[in-house]
Amino acid sequence: MAMTEHLILVLGACLLDAAFGDPVYRWHPIRVIGSWSLACERILFGRGLDGRLGGLLHWLLVVGGALAIWFGIRVALAFMHPWLAFAWDLFIAYSLLCTRGLFEQGWLILRDLGDPPKARRHLGMLVGRDTEPLQADGIVRATIESLSENLTDGVLTPLWALCLLGLPGLILVKAVSTLDSMVGYKNARYHRFGWAGARSDDLVHWLPARLSVPLIALAAALLRQHPILAFRSARRYHAMLPSPNSGWSEAAFAGALRVRLIGPVWRDGRLINDAYMGDADWPADLGAGDLRRALGLILVSSLLALLFGLALTPWGWPPMA
Repeated sequence: MAMTEHLILVLGACLLDAAFGDPVYRWHPIRVIGSWSLACERILFGRGLDGRLGGLLHWLLVVGGALAIWFGIRVALAFMHPWLAFAWDLFIAYSLLCTRGLFEQGWLILRDLGDPPKARRHLGMLVGRDTEPLQADGIVRATIESLSENLTDGVLTPLWALCLLGLPGLILVKAVSTLDSMVGYKNARYHRFGWAGARSDDLVHWLPARLSVPLIALAAALLRQHPILAFRSARRYHAMLPSPNSGWSEAAFAGALRVRLIGPVWRDGRLINDAYMGDADWPADLGAGDLRRALGLILVSSLLALLFGLALTPWGWPPMA
């Protein structure tokens, strides 16, 4: 595919995502990948392949299967007309980007912040913690945490993979993220079997997570927030989260907004954390204004990420013809 067509693919997918959000339909690529992952898991466990070898085979089957389905349909459509193949690529790319969906979830919580039960229901779509104990300030903190954490794996990595590696790169990243969400747990069933999915997810997000810090700082500077604190907070507090990647963007957000995040966290009725991310003199009693500033930071960071990706596109690998 020519570089011009690649740019059209990237911009077209982003514009469709901005206009319509994440499409909801039965054969959504993420649903297909998830169903395929479950089917492969059952087969491998049934054959006793429930260790690291089985996990590696599972990874190859799921990621390879996702790429094979996309490519097989693409080849069939290209035989009929090249533009059909391009339309297929555009639709898949649009289906796998979710910037608007992330922003919309935050906006719904902001809209319903005056109705805590409704806001908690929206928050439950973003987080895995207990939401019932949270009052307005806790809802805002949890929302900002989730938005900032998902900025890396939900926006930056997929977008930059599409810009630099074309649609195969985007499909690989989303398949890996789906694998991690399904089998990347440190429990008895998945501790060994999910190792390949979890480690590959850490790998694909490693660089975008760290690049998120200057990106967020630049967005904060444009919005007249706290860019210097974004750098300092990311360096000081990123290790508070167990993930090697998610703490960078979250800590940078805390500094950029000059607020404390995290605080009391309950899961399954147990208090699992009561430490705050951020300096002691930063406010933790957050409200609608803080969430509004965070949504602005998400929006500007996402736009900067697109510009950065487009600037690097000529040096990347265009999709195959």
